[in-house]
Parts: sequence; C-alpha cells; structure tokens
Amino acid sequence: MPELPEVQTVIDTLRPRLLGRTIARVQLLRPDIVTPQNATLDSFLTGRTIAAIDRRGKRIVFTLGSGDRFYFHLGMTGRLSVQPAAEPRPKHTHFVLTTQDDGIGELRFSDPRRFGGIWWLGSDRPGDDGMGPEPLRTRPQALARRLARTTRAIKNALLDQSVLAGLGNIYVDESLFAAGIHPLTPANALSRQQIGRLSRAIKSTLRRALRHRGSTLRDYRDADGAPGEFQKLHRVYDRKGQPCRCCRTPIERITLGGRSTHFCPRCQPR
Repeated sequence: MPELPEVQTVIDTLRPRLLGRTIARVQLLRPDIVTPQNATLDSFLTGRTIAAIDRRGKRIVFTLGSGDRFYFHLGMTGRLSVQPAAEPRPKHTHFVLTTQDDGIGELRFSDPRRFGGIWWLGSDRPGDDGMGPEPLRTRPQALARRLARTTRAIKNALLDQSVLAGLGNIYVDESLFAAGIHPLTPANALSRQQIGRLSRAIKSTLRRALRHRGSTLRDYRDADGAPGEFQKLHRVYDRKGQPCRCCRTPIERITLGGRSTHFCPRCQPR
C-alpha cells in the first residue's frame, strides 16, 4: 500500500501537469468507487479549475477553484497517472479526467483490487475526521501523549492512522529499526528516551524515503510511471533471513496484527 513518501511523490509529479488547469471532461467507468454514491462527479468537476493538490495522511486531496474538495485513496494497488489520451488504458481503469489543454494527457485512476477510491468532500467537510497528526510535524511530547493511551504493541499503534497519519508497514518497520525498538514493545511502556529516538527515526526515515521517491515493491509508480528507489535502502522490511546491515544478524519476520513485521533481534532487543 502506498504510504506517505509514495503518496507525496505522486502529488509532486501531478502538480506540474494539473495545477491551474480547467477540467474539460470526466469519465467514471466504475461508479462504485465514489463515496458518497450519489456524488455526480462529472457535473461537480467539469468546468472547474484545479487550484491545489495536497496530502493528508495517505490521501491525495484536490481543491477546486470553487473551494470544493475531493480526494483519492490509493488503497493497496491504486495508481494515479497522467498518460497520453492515445495510449491504451490499462485494465481496471476506473476514472479518467481530461483538462482543456489536450497536450497534458489524461489523469487516470486504476485500482485492480478496489481497496481505494474517490471521496467527494464538497466545501464543508474536512475530510480528515479521526486522523492523527502528520508525523513529520509531530513533536516527541505529542507522540508520547498519544502512545501513552494504548497498551498495544508499538508496531500496531503506529499503524493506527488515528495515532499518526501516513505511516504504513514499510516505514513503521524501518523507523522502529532506526530507533532500536522491538515491534512487540507495548506502546505505553516506552521511555522518554525511546520516544525521542522514535520521533527522530520516523522523521529521518520518511525524509530519506522522500528523497528516493518512495519504495516500489510491486505496484507503486509515480504519476509519470517511474518507480521509487528507496526499497534498495531498506534495512529490515522485506529482508527476512538476510544479514542486518549493522550487525549481520539475520533479519526475522513475524506476523503482528495480520501484517508482516521485520526486525533485527540484536539491534532491536525485546
């Protein structure tokens, strides 16, 4: 599933193509991807100007010149791409947006597994109810307060979007390794020093991933179709049995909350 670095990279590649453009045509090829179901995107979007494209957690939020807003969530396999109109549309293309400048190409949303979708917010819905703060802007004291409320394993707590918005399996594993914290440690048992290390590790891990345009393991591509490069620098994620890059101990994998969890048993003692 695309996480904060991948979603931000998609946004960074969409903005030069779409900002300031007027929407000429909308094709909704699978209506059940839209929430609420009675939202008529063609009438809501056609003739409107794209004023901003921003990120909230893992959501790609479009703001129109009218002040209305909608967002895409990429789910597990969703992709937003800008492609020439003459290029064949890939299977599972569910939404197509064309601007008045034909040279820009089409904005296409595809999602084979359909865990993602489009949410219409209008002008009065915030679109982030129940979401936690952005991890790159969260101070250690605020993180400590949020983690003190739960006895869940720290891995599960950090995956909860109401604790921090934007983290997922890859960057939680990588951040816990960088902080030297075992993923099964109860969130409310972390010391002040561990919280400080974790806060710094989350920020540094996300910034490195952003510089390398995210991680491509299977499906992820940016809006231009280019893969990320950060997967080459993973220290634990998807490296079961391979030597730790710091101590050479084999990386272990467990299942926690139904999710694969990777860690170094020596660098992250329980």
